[in-house]
Amino acid sequence: MLNVSSQSYYAYRRRPLSPTMMRREWLTALIKEVHAASRGSNGSRRVHAELTKGRGIHVSVNLVTVLMHNAGSAGLPGPAKVKRIKGTPTSDDLVERQFAHSDLDELWVTDITEHRTREGKVFCCCVMDTCSRRIVGWSIDTVQDSQLVVIALDVAIKQRRTKLGGIVHADHGVQFTSWSFTERIRDAGLLPSFGSVGDAFDNAMMESFWSSMQIELLDRKRWRTRLELTNAIFDYIEVFYNRQRRHSSIDDVSPVEFELSLTHQTA
Repeated sequence: MLNVSSQSYYAYRRRPLSPTMMRREWLTALIKEVHAASRGSNGSRRVHAELTKGRGIHVSVNLVTVLMHNAGSAGLPGPAKVKRIKGTPTSDDLVERQFAHSDLDELWVTDITEHRTREGKVFCCCVMDTCSRRIVGWSIDTVQDSQLVVIALDVAIKQRRTKLGGIVHADHGVQFTSWSFTERIRDAGLLPSFGSVGDAFDNAMMESFWSSMQIELLDRKRWRTRLELTNAIFDYIEVFYNRQRRHSSIDDVSPVEFELSLTHQTA
């Protein structure tokens, strides 16, 4: 069928692998290992970051993409793109979509998400430090009320070194505009900030986190009980996201690793 002689065929079979092919097979095995360690969520860019920054291997992102494709490994698909809607920021917006900060605890963003289980919904509130992208406080409950957001904020305040005049930014949900939430912010010497009504771009950093958690955790299976989902969210935030997941906006390191590097620079 191939129109080659028997001698040529068997000579090809006995021929040892070339150094290039041996390296590609070695890289493919490493790529599969890194992809599995990311819980099957990392695409070629994050796998490349782990190989180069985490393991010191010199390899191009294009080769990683090709080898992942040949091995049948792929990252999880991102959310569908939506048309940008122009929003009108309110006078209480102290951020105005400028989320980048060079120091820790200068700006926190917070929001609520929900997800179904067979027992009913689970509501999760998270507080993120925009400098390191670390989730510094979070809470889970079966209802989304002011207590849910106050607990998450209280965890963040007790765990971090709050700075006088630091900003806590949220949307105009009734939980965040409640008296108890805004008073907890002021009692800690912080300033409340709210984006415009109905505009996700005014809290884009938290929306991006929810999108990642939705893709990498929540939508990957059907959850039986609230306890099962609560434990999975804890593992995702405290083990995977904060300590293992590489973030492109902080030089492809995890939030905890990025904070440690900042501490060493200022020491």
